[in-house]
Amino acid sequence: MAIPKIFSDTFVFAWDFLLTLTNIVTPSIKAGHVVPEGHAGAGGKWPEYVPPGEDDSRSACPMLNALANHGILPHDGKNISFKAMNETVRSTYNFAPSFCYFVPNYIAGILKKDYSKDTFDLAEISLHNGIEHDASLTRQDTFHQPDQGKPHVPFVEELLQSASGQDSKNKNSTEDVLLTSEDLARYSAKRRTEAKVHNPDFSLSAFHKAFGSSNSATLLRIFGGRVSDLRPFLIEERIPEGWEPSVRSRVGLTMAAFNLTVLPLETATERFMKVLAKDVQKPTEVANYGATGITEANT
Repeated sequence: MAIPKIFSDTFVFAWDFLLTLTNIVTPSIKAGHVVPEGHAGAGGKWPEYVPPGEDDSRSACPMLNALANHGILPHDGKNISFKAMNETVRSTYNFAPSFCYFVPNYIAGILKKDYSKDTFDLAEISLHNGIEHDASLTRQDTFHQPDQGKPHVPFVEELLQSASGQDSKNKNSTEDVLLTSEDLARYSAKRRTEAKVHNPDFSLSAFHKAFGSSNSATLLRIFGGRVSDLRPFLIEERIPEGWEPSVRSRVGLTMAAFNLTVLPLETATERFMKVLAKDVQKPTEVANYGATGITEANT
């Protein structure tokens, strides 16, 4: 089975590279037209938001939960095909087709399911240390909260309040505060440090560190870091009316382009963790140490 996977991955990465080149040589999609005509959200008109009910299945991924909350995926979050996940993520968030093929295939593998034939419930994606991991920016660790389908609002609010950027087009508006890569790296460092202190089962492999930084990169690349959009998205898991992805690349955000954001984010997170290790003398101090307080001056 290893050989076919090697060939499959090689094909996907080569495909992704070609799509990256295509984005370089083709014009961007015009603002207001990123979501294709005929798909949910075209022109910024999103289907009605309905919060999940008690029996609905939700995951550790806000992006997939939002699709279910708007009925773009089945609202109950159950019996979803991996192909449907591929197609809806592609049209809603403007990830490249290579990206949208690779990630559902990877998830199918983690769940020991067949990408082409099987279905899944959103809650299954919350399998601990699959793609779900400790030190999330929006969830308590599984040790503290087994139900990963619900955001932990205090974490989200602390993250959003750490935003230090401003939209260059409208610097005087409080509605245009932006999370920056430095903001996300600082808060990730704080979450990793405090999770390690308070979770006796804490684990975070190099892969899951990179995956955590991928989640942060999504907030930057797909949402532009805009706090006014991220607040309803991360807390209610609702897509704001009029919203469209920030990425306007002709064939969507490729894995190659995405990694240009992920890798610097992870490097900065590790740097800020070293700052925290020096600056916080007692483990009990971590929770009270604001993410914005982690600066290069502390090194």
